[in-house]
Amino acid sequence: MRDATFARAGETIVMPLTVSLVAGARAARTFANAREAATVALMAAGIVKATTGRIFIGEFDPRIQPVQVKRIVGYVPHEAVPHEFATFAAYIDYRAKLWGLEREPSLARATRLLAALDGVHEAFAYPLVGAMLAHPALLVLDRPQAAYAPQIMAVANSSAVFSTHVSAREAELFAASRARESVPL
Repeated sequence: MRDATFARAGETIVMPLTVSLVAGARAARTFANAREAATVALMAAGIVKATTGRIFIGEFDPRIQPVQVKRIVGYVPHEAVPHEFATFAAYIDYRAKLWGLEREPSLARATRLLAALDGVHEAFAYPLVGAMLAHPALLVLDRPQAAYAPQIMAVANSSAVFSTHVSAREAELFAASRARESVPL
């Protein structure tokens, strides 16, 4: 993001923000409130377009190349979205089809990811597994719990990780976990 802002109905929700990440980099940022943090996470994932400034994810501009951006970003919202899948395998089948991945290797990777997320509540673990299924270049987390940071960083491997927070302490705890050993997946 380069001086990226977001406004709606004449109200500026995100003031100019510049963030730059490279492969494997970690950034945890604190924002004034949940609306600002959520909006920045959506901008970082290329889901919400900046009102002013520029956003590039990899070499792609989400305004012009949204499909390419979706292929390299894994996004995990703060609120888990309830899904209608009877089993974890059915959920992974759905996510694999979204990413254009083969079923069996996807299910095997998802199972390893879920095992590495031991202790993470399934309401957060499932969306995280879905986001990590296709080895995204960028993982965007909207207000993740700092208690899960070691497990998240262990599965992030070479993905750049950007997280938004409303508590400076949560952001610090999350950022401090970035040096944990990664899990081969």
